[in-house]
Amino acid sequence: MKLWSGRFEKETEASVDDFQSSIGFDQRLVREDIRGSIAHARMLGEQGIIPPQDAQAIVSGLTQLLADAESGALTLRADAEDIHMNIEQILTQRIGEAGKRLHTGRSRNDQVALDTRMYVIERTRAVGESIAALARTLAELAEKHAGDIMPGYTHLQRAQPVTLGFHMMAWVQMLLRDLSRLDECRRRTSVMPLGSGALAGTTYPLDRQRTAELLGFDAISDNAMDAVSDRDFVIECVFCLSLVMMHLSRMCEELILWSTGEFGFVEMDDGYSTGSSIMPQKKNPDVAELIRGKTGRVYGDLMALLTVMKGLPLAYNKDMQEDKEALFDALDTAERCLSVFTGMIRTARFRTDAMRRGAAGGFANATDAADYLVRRGLAFREAHAVVGAMVLDCIRQGRALEDLSDEELRSYSPLIGEDFRTAIDLAACVAGRDLPGGPARERVLESAARAREALEGRGRPGE
Repeated sequence: MKLWSGRFEKETEASVDDFQSSIGFDQRLVREDIRGSIAHARMLGEQGIIPPQDAQAIVSGLTQLLADAESGALTLRADAEDIHMNIEQILTQRIGEAGKRLHTGRSRNDQVALDTRMYVIERTRAVGESIAALARTLAELAEKHAGDIMPGYTHLQRAQPVTLGFHMMAWVQMLLRDLSRLDECRRRTSVMPLGSGALAGTTYPLDRQRTAELLGFDAISDNAMDAVSDRDFVIECVFCLSLVMMHLSRMCEELILWSTGEFGFVEMDDGYSTGSSIMPQKKNPDVAELIRGKTGRVYGDLMALLTVMKGLPLAYNKDMQEDKEALFDALDTAERCLSVFTGMIRTARFRTDAMRRGAAGGFANATDAADYLVRRGLAFREAHAVVGAMVLDCIRQGRALEDLSDEELRSYSPLIGEDFRTAIDLAACVAGRDLPGGPARERVLESAARAREALEGRGRPGE
């Protein structure tokens, strides 16, 4: 018999029971549901809303249920509709009449809002540790490659010389912002909704602050109707995960390009590559490609959640049951991708010699040639035109700027002296960009050190 069957004259159709049942996926919330119920029961007993001996029996029974859930010994029933009814029914079967008092002063509406918030808080912490582990790995690689020159690109065209370490620190900055967004999401999620009832609170003298204290929430919700009828914290969580995946996808795209024969900048470890069933020479960056592909999956979860919520009147609607599978999928996908990306990048072999050769071609030092003339007194627009003409002639002749003779160089501008080649040397081009945020070796090392400091105390690679 269903816990809410008193008002009904006939049983629900079997197909409807199956259609609306959520136990197949919301069983993931079993720990959160039991922990929330333990706190609620303790508060009820302390407030004298239920007899203290009943509260103690409920807490003891739930504590054993939690232990069973942790060990895998807890068996849930598909016909109990959802995780909340499962726990209440199993508890009542074990401890008797006292179990029927557990639901005093609450509704499944505020109960599920509580469970989901607790789940988001815990899982975003774990995702944050994975982001921190990857960011730390990249910072270590940035320090190792702080002096290894490679071409920087705009429009996927060689633009200016940078270093591999500088490039990796750009990735680190993306991840640090991702980490900050998840922290902020967790702060906004840490609002305790229990006590909101179905939508309008309850007449019982609940101590909501006490429940929040027992569960470690930062605050209690200020409006019961809002507390049970919005899932913006779920949407925000998946939005943050979508940005994480977007950044991972961009990194993967670069690694995929770099691993081609046309670039030859990186070779993935055999453990993170696959081959072809027909072409024996192939070594494919499938892990990077899969991460890039799974980004669309998380985007889909975000769009599903936004679409579910966009037209719902206040307060709770059954549509909101659809929030959990998208949330679970996005969290699972992001965590798996972060973990495998960290292993992939840590074991990758970077071909710094090929990177330097790439930086030497494509006139990546043209801007420095123009800056040289500016330092000699020429206006930048004029210097730009002079160097542009030099580049055009070199392209026609299949030469580089460094290949031009002193006489040829002076034919473009009398301001060009014998130190011109030194000024446009790749190492000098990089070292000269010594402003904060620039690619000079010491600046990259300082940036990596700041990142390490920001990540102190968070997850570590391999943990």
